[in-house]
Amino acid sequence: MKAMVLAAGLGTRLRPLTDSRPKALVEVAGRTLLEITLERLRAFGIHDVIINVHHFAEMMVDYLKANGNFGMHIEISREELLLDTGGGLKKAAWFFRDDAEPFVLHNVDVISTVDLQRMAQFHKNAQALATLAVQDRHTSRPLAFDDHLQLGGRGPGLAFSGIHVISPRLLSMLTEEGAFSIINSYLRLAAQGEKILGFSTDEYYWRDLGKPDDLMQAAQDFSRME
Repeated sequence: MKAMVLAAGLGTRLRPLTDSRPKALVEVAGRTLLEITLERLRAFGIHDVIINVHHFAEMMVDYLKANGNFGMHIEISREELLLDTGGGLKKAAWFFRDDAEPFVLHNVDVISTVDLQRMAQFHKNAQALATLAVQDRHTSRPLAFDDHLQLGGRGPGLAFSGIHVISPRLLSMLTEEGAFSIINSYLRLAAQGEKILGFSTDEYYWRDLGKPDDLMQAAQDFSRME
């Protein structure tokens, strides 16, 4: 199984930390968000990864080189203009197009203990086009799912957690151009009858690291889990 790490964003909510580095190189308990994400992927047997870069792109490239790509095969997808989640994946589609196996799409500013193998197996068993990690928590952008966890639209429901398992056949269905959110593509495809499912991750630890306070809390959480 392969993966893409979404790491191109400006990380504006993490300023001033991101005034001098990309958000992927912001640290929690002495480890960068990128290292944490890559080691999580590697723990589930994923060694082929593509990372999109934009903000301080060369710093990202140098960091990976200095760390021997963390023992993984890593490709870089450079974005001259930010393409958002959907546009970023579409630009990197060549990395996955010849594969039969589903792949993981993972935000770099999300840390969790989600069992990616279990999530991937759920995706395969359901023969889904895409499976989204979701939680029953407050969010300003909830997604509605039916009793079978099929995506139904926006509205009262569950919060998306920034981790996806995707079948490569989705790539040819991304008809949107330029910068676009993959959630909008999911909503369009679900309305057309495609199987876009939610995977409940309520039992797992999860935290979005969008703000400095989140980093402090995550560092405390890490110390308790060790």
